[in-house]
Amino acid sequence: MTTEHRLLGRTGVRVSPLCLGTMMFGARGNTDHADGVRIIHRALDSGINFVDTADVYSAGESETIVGKALAGGRRENVVLATKFHGSLGDDPNERGNSRRWIVREVENSLRRLGTEWIDLYQVHRPEPETDFDETLGALTDLVRQGKIRYIGTSTFEPSAIVEGQWTAERRGRERVVAEQPPYSLLARGIEREVLPVAQRYGLGVLTWSPLAGGWLSGRYRRGAEQPRSSRSDRQAGRFDIGSPENAAKLDAAEALAQLAGEAGLTLVQLALAFVLEHPAVTSAIIGPRTFEQLEAQLGADRIRLSRDVLDRIDKIVPPGTNLSARDAGYVPPALADAELRRRPRP
Repeated sequence: MTTEHRLLGRTGVRVSPLCLGTMMFGARGNTDHADGVRIIHRALDSGINFVDTADVYSAGESETIVGKALAGGRRENVVLATKFHGSLGDDPNERGNSRRWIVREVENSLRRLGTEWIDLYQVHRPEPETDFDETLGALTDLVRQGKIRYIGTSTFEPSAIVEGQWTAERRGRERVVAEQPPYSLLARGIEREVLPVAQRYGLGVLTWSPLAGGWLSGRYRRGAEQPRSSRSDRQAGRFDIGSPENAAKLDAAEALAQLAGEAGLTLVQLALAFVLEHPAVTSAIIGPRTFEQLEAQLGADRIRLSRDVLDRIDKIVPPGTNLSARDAGYVPPALADAELRRRPRP
């Protein structure tokens, strides 16, 4: 099946517009390893050549499943991305963005993935208490050792993206070449600054949660019973339709489903085609748990939305708007901790 590949920023690497995300493989989703391998193989056979995982997904189990799927000659033709940062043990140093953890954890990821190199090694979340030069220094060494090819970040604020570029230039580090932010019809906040900044610095952008955590799967409708999933059980606040912000998401999902039907599309197709329409976006990460979910998303990269449909989307969810603050993916410490906004008391 022919796929029109896109350049990953200025690297010269070409990747498929749909990237297979594997967060739902393992204990937190599909526990059947053979089924996970089958899904990955189907994605690769369809033309997808970009696979994204993370060490923290099911405590490394997702990486293990990906490694099984890429064994036997498949690895060479896949652009493989994984991430580090999340906690993987009781030891306080078994997490984070320090050199100590990075040089240790990359070896664990390489072992689980069954590979000698990682194409895109991503900092899963910012860590303000760790100097980013410390992180970039360790990652630069890994590039020069041949263990990773490129450096990426995920869910970084615009100022942190710029700081990373400046740090690389001034300290002689390998620069970040890609950012992975959340982006969907219901969470358009990155249109304000993240996407323009990515364009300015020539970064590739692979977006996560294009179906808004399932809100755009077509299952969330007025009058229907609220769907249950492992994700909704873990993050109840994001899926409680009784909250005002989630009620707004439900209204928008209903209007978008109607628009999709009028355009001859499923809501899933509309959602993915919308994300891929933005000129700053390289790939949209799809995260199927089942074979059927994968099939429903394949081919969406070949759909182009008309200007009329895009204009109507803008009226349903205005550009640059996150209908729920929870969907931003990261809360800066200055907003999360009230004490950081108050002068010390004597």
